[in-house]
Amino acid sequence: QVQLVESGGGLVQAGGSLRLSCAASGSFFSINTMGWYRQAPEKQREMVASITQSGSTNFADSVKGRFTISRDNAKNTVYLQMNSLKPEDTAVYFCNAQLKLRRYDPLSVRDYWGRGTQVTVSS
Repeated sequence: QVQLVESGGGLVQAGGSLRLSCAASGSFFSINTMGWYRQAPEKQREMVASITQSGSTNFADSVKGRFTISRDNAKNTVYLQMNSLKPEDTAVYFCNAQLKLRRYDPLSVRDYWGRGTQVTVSS
């Protein structure tokens, strides 16, 4: 089965940095868009950053200029470099990947989610 595994979360002081990683494994043909979402207590899940197969990126306004998303297609891995962290960045961060499971089946595209990793930024 397909699995997304996040790593790199933890506790950091305001102004510090963290780098999150998410590796996809299992049986699939290709990965389309990959991204990071986050959810704070009593808030809805929000998109933080995404990156297409060709490298085009999108960021939430709240993280522009501070976060960078990148991917290594050979390793099926997406990264989120988080700099100048703020307490309001505290949340569980989830990896998302749009996977095409079978080469000749256009209906085989599915969204997959990691289990999440906690990021806590102290003031």
